[in-house]
Amino acid sequence: MTRKLKALIVDDEPNAVDFINSVIGEYCPGLEVAGKAYNMTEGINRIREIKPDLVFLDVEMPNGTGFDLLAHFPDKEFDVIFITAFNHYAIKAIKFSAVDYILKPLNITEFIEAVNKVIQKRSESPVQMNDNFRVLMENLRSPVPSRLAIPTADGMEYLNPREIIRIEADRSYSWFYLTGGRKILVSKNLKEFQDLLGDRNFFRSHNSHLINLKYVRKFVRKEGGYIEMQDGEQIPVSRNRKDLFIVHMSRFRG
Repeated sequence: MTRKLKALIVDDEPNAVDFINSVIGEYCPGLEVAGKAYNMTEGINRIREIKPDLVFLDVEMPNGTGFDLLAHFPDKEFDVIFITAFNHYAIKAIKFSAVDYILKPLNITEFIEAVNKVIQKRSESPVQMNDNFRVLMENLRSPVPSRLAIPTADGMEYLNPREIIRIEADRSYSWFYLTGGRKILVSKNLKEFQDLLGDRNFFRSHNSHLINLKYVRKFVRKEGGYIEMQDGEQIPVSRNRKDLFIVHMSRFRG
């Protein structure tokens, strides 16, 4: 019989702790709640005591954040699902770092999906899991996240957005075209990267193309209109996005 994973819930809101506990009991047969904690200090002690496989970790707590707690475990051997508010300042860093999270108010379907995702990832090496959290800590220290974690066929790659010339959709996948002539196939769709990079001088010129304005060479109006990138590629521009592209370029300061 497969061993159940031990879960620890760390959240200062008793209602959230009770909700997570009840959902695990009813919908997550692969998990068992081995402990609960209501602040950072309790959470640190409980992790050391019970050695959980998975920690549900509130970002904001009275005596320290979930990130402060993780700083005590640089070589952690447990997975983490963050519990956070949608408008929390760290949500972009969490997304950039490809770390699992659930938004408050908690939704049962989203909760179960996040748990199943972690269970499926348990075959990954602890080193890679820790790499994601090291990138998260680095992103949190920056005014804007500086490293983007992207899932590849070999595992995870960490890119500075300035390395990305453009991203092209390939059904539910995306091709990253990078400086130095490299390209990477990523198992996420283009919309997810548009949401992450839209405020970083990336522009969705076409349903299939997201471009870095830094690498635009020129805009050509003939033949329906296209953008020539510094790598020589000609990227189409949707008819209803041409004027918007010109506006974005006029505001771009490199």
